[in-house]
Amino acid sequence: MPSAPIQADTRIDRRFAALKAEGRAGLVTFITAGDPDHETSLALLKGLPGAGADVIELGMPFTDPMADGPAIEAAGLRALKNGARMTRTLDLVRGFRQGDDATPLVLMGYYNPIYSYGVEKFLADAKAAGVDGLIVVDLPPEEDRELCEPALAAGINFVRLTTPTTDDARLPAVLANTSGFVYYVSVTGITGAGSASASAVEEAVSRLRRHTELPLAVGFGITTPEQAAAVARVADGAVVGSAIVRKVEANLDAEGKPTAGLVGNVLSFVETLAEGVRSARK
Repeated sequence: MPSAPIQADTRIDRRFAALKAEGRAGLVTFITAGDPDHETSLALLKGLPGAGADVIELGMPFTDPMADGPAIEAAGLRALKNGARMTRTLDLVRGFRQGDDATPLVLMGYYNPIYSYGVEKFLADAKAAGVDGLIVVDLPPEEDRELCEPALAAGINFVRLTTPTTDDARLPAVLANTSGFVYYVSVTGITGAGSASASAVEEAVSRLRRHTELPLAVGFGITTPEQAAAVARVADGAVVGSAIVRKVEANLDAEGKPTAGLVGNVLSFVETLAEGVRSARK
């Protein structure tokens, strides 16, 4: 039997319900907090909904991002070099919420920065800032007492990753405390490492739907509007991260500073992805 979705009324729940009513999938975008600097990062964050992002993942920079490929790892290092830290990440969320109270925002990263900040303080500050969910890639279900259960108690969705190697025996444990949506990582390995075939994604989504009623977002390896559309035909969301982060990097000057066109160029790219997602089922 599929696990029943945790009953809640969060921005994530409302957004996916609205997307379902529209008969389309959503575009989930990822950028790294503070990349390439705080001000540019805030401008990107504020511009993403207008460019077509339905859900935003904001990466928490960390010095040892074991699941990230070269693009996102480099973005984190750029951010850290320019003063990124957890307090400033939450400042970005606050700045975003001043003009947008509807778009779901999920912090994504690793447990170490949260543990260092202090779990109880982090959850209180994150909730107050306007964070809707967490994706913490290095905390398995066996460690749910560390962060997952306290996050749910604080009213913050805890989004879990599943992969092609997460078999039917393992899925119930992975999904037990998951809320908001399920993030299916369509390829094994680090971010930006390649892409799965459309048939493989469709088969995986069908299998996951037998286990959960939560929305399913598929990511890793989506770099073009066409790939985003292919995922959007079968899943509830298409996640794009590395391709957006690479677009940020492509708009830096020789000294690593943002060029005048960076924000506009990145958001224009997101618009093409959004168009792919929105036209997928027409």
